[in-house]
Amino acid sequence: MPAIADKIKKTLKENFAMTDSPALASEFVAWFRSVAPYVNLFRGKTFVVAFGGKAISGPLARTLAYDVNLLAALGIRLVLVHGARPQIEEALREQGLPSEFFEDRRVTDAATLACVIDAVGSVYLDIEALLSQGLPDTPMANSTIRVVGGNFIIARPVGVIDGVDLMYAGTVRKVDSEGIRAQLNLGNLVMLSSIGVSPTGEIFNLAMEDVAEATAIALKADKLIFLCDSHGVTDIDGTLLEELTAADAQRLCEIGDWLSHDMKRYLPCAVRASRAGVGRAHLIGFDEDGTLLRELFSRDGVGTIITRESLEKLRDARADDIAGLIALIEPLEEDGTLVRRSRELLEREITHFSVIEHDGQIVGCAALYPHETQAELACLAVHPQYRRWGYGEQLVKRIEQRARNASVKALFVLTTVTAHWFIERGFIERGVDDLPQSRRQFYNLQRRSKVLVKTL
Repeated sequence: MPAIADKIKKTLKENFAMTDSPALASEFVAWFRSVAPYVNLFRGKTFVVAFGGKAISGPLARTLAYDVNLLAALGIRLVLVHGARPQIEEALREQGLPSEFFEDRRVTDAATLACVIDAVGSVYLDIEALLSQGLPDTPMANSTIRVVGGNFIIARPVGVIDGVDLMYAGTVRKVDSEGIRAQLNLGNLVMLSSIGVSPTGEIFNLAMEDVAEATAIALKADKLIFLCDSHGVTDIDGTLLEELTAADAQRLCEIGDWLSHDMKRYLPCAVRASRAGVGRAHLIGFDEDGTLLRELFSRDGVGTIITRESLEKLRDARADDIAGLIALIEPLEEDGTLVRRSRELLEREITHFSVIEHDGQIVGCAALYPHETQAELACLAVHPQYRRWGYGEQLVKRIEQRARNASVKALFVLTTVTAHWFIERGFIERGVDDLPQSRRQFYNLQRRSKVLVKTL
């Protein structure tokens, strides 16, 4: 961990203009602490990061390599997928060959394929060189990244579409996910290009975004990240859309004539990957320094995140939820985590509850009980199989919003075993005397629950 901390500090030191100023030092310390949860969350996770040739030919290619190095140092399992479209265009111009596209796929004859191979190989070596830097006084000093390539992408020809023979233009047939995982398990960074081979030994020109999508799905990646020519998905007036479900993103694919060229190519891939089980898809710009780090290590991010359609539903509880609530909270009542509630009490107080329903099953609940200018968050419970899905936090946020809507100034909770969980979410430990009078008189001295309060 000290080496990791040093790398983060060195990479972003200039952003905070570190001096002897106590204020600037305090700002840096606060930021450094704020990224720790993300460091812990991402360690050991698999990210597929995809970018076209424009990102590598631009002025920020070197700092992008610094940021990739930092992600690797933090224990993130990385697969890079690169394209080379502008480099291929340059190679074709040098050879005096035409550049032909059909439905955004390059018509690739034998002469064009030779240019593709040269251009892709050159870009691959450029990236490998950038990731091999180790000069003193740079973020990559004393670091070693082993970059591994190989025949991980099995391709097939696209064939003839609407009478147009695309020849050596191909698409992904299979991803050698076991081979890629083996390299990631060894601590290597895997780099894939927009070229694939067939079982018959032929070489095909692939679309970079297709390779990235297929690889992320095959690896069941935690994140698929596209670096694009715009800062994210926007609506028609240019406003950034920070979060989209796969369904909403699909509608934009169909009507979004205003989207940038990269976005029109990458967004459908992000949608399909999300629906196929990839944890999150991110679309961020490559033309600003540090966008990869800012997207991953800040709460708000800088681009657009795509999540798959969810089976979950967060809503107010209804009378027909009683049986599901009882099944959920009974085990916690039996082990003493929750205070026992009778069926009759639940029926009377059902309007106080919010629930999370997953595929028709009640898997989480929480209740809000008003007390003067404060309110109690009570009976927070999540089914054991769903406790890593963030449902507890969603329920707390919903209860907080219900409290704000009721003009409640502070929210309190009584707990015997989950105090630290609430403290991590902004609650502060207080004494019994800080409870409102209407709740203080019913405080159970035998349970000795801790009192935690959050100002709204």
